[in-house]
Amino acid sequence: METLISSQSSHFVFNLTHASDVAAVRRAGQKVADSLGFNEVKAGQLALIITEAATNILKHAGEGAMHVGPAQSPAGIGVDVLALDKGPGIADIDNCLLDGVSSAGTAGTGLGALLRLSDEFDVYTRRGEGTAFFMRLWRDEPAPHPSGVEVGALWAPIAGEDECGDGWAVSCGDDGATILACDGLGHGPNAAAATNAAIDALAERGTVGAGEMVHVAHEALRGTRGAALAAARVDFYKDELSFAGVGNIAGVVIDDDRRALVSHNGIVGANMRKVQEFSVPFPPGALCILCSDGIQTQWDLHKYPGLHGRAPALIAAVLMRDFIRGRDDAMVVVVRRAAGLA
Repeated sequence: METLISSQSSHFVFNLTHASDVAAVRRAGQKVADSLGFNEVKAGQLALIITEAATNILKHAGEGAMHVGPAQSPAGIGVDVLALDKGPGIADIDNCLLDGVSSAGTAGTGLGALLRLSDEFDVYTRRGEGTAFFMRLWRDEPAPHPSGVEVGALWAPIAGEDECGDGWAVSCGDDGATILACDGLGHGPNAAAATNAAIDALAERGTVGAGEMVHVAHEALRGTRGAALAAARVDFYKDELSFAGVGNIAGVVIDDDRRALVSHNGIVGANMRKVQEFSVPFPPGALCILCSDGIQTQWDLHKYPGLHGRAPALIAAVLMRDFIRGRDDAMVVVVRRAAGLA
């Protein structure tokens, strides 16, 4: 049975500029925790994680952003928290993560509280270029067994819109995973409707190849504005990724080298002329990154030492933070083939 995660889940984004913003993020975290059936103890841990991460941004960077939503994992039910800033970075991150160490006297007894309270934790920081924290808290004990892929995604509407026309989905089963990235034409509710139609089509089909998914979406999007769309299918047994795309979704696979994933011109749901599927090696540890045209194309992970090996959510967050155009909806989805799993 395939498990679907997607941009249709509730996802809260907050800009942090003042101490009063911390309470707003905490309330959003409580809302997500309640919707997922967290008990009081787990919800309290989440509140502490949010408080410490948000206070750290304000104390050391002055401003930043936080993302709170359901865990982007096919493995189980949880909450993900991302905390991002463009501040001075952390010179000695290992020391700062010792429990009880706090250079700013914050309530959570230092950044070590983030590591201690989280079921999954990762951080990426560079001096003078900011910091990104990723925290995940599972609802149930023990933590669920990992799935065959690790996922991290961010998406944001253009300023002035509440709905994002860019979206993503990952359907994961025992033998593989299907990745979908969609950019509904324009922005606003009509663009979001096109993207949601594509996600719904994947939800109905579950296991589907890349080229077939594009054809399925083409039929599902008739009557909508249409979209740029890309699909990839990861085969766990062949260590292979097949890809097909139409329109301006940029895609790469990164392993020992970087392979561009080529899309053809056209609009899914309207004038789709050609669908071509091709395959590339995708062994454990390899990354697939898909971006809408709301993200600049000149990014290079080699300019971020060590980022390749961090949590996919951190990779997506850094790319969004540093390369969002701001003139359109934007989306980044990062999928890593998990090591040591079928």
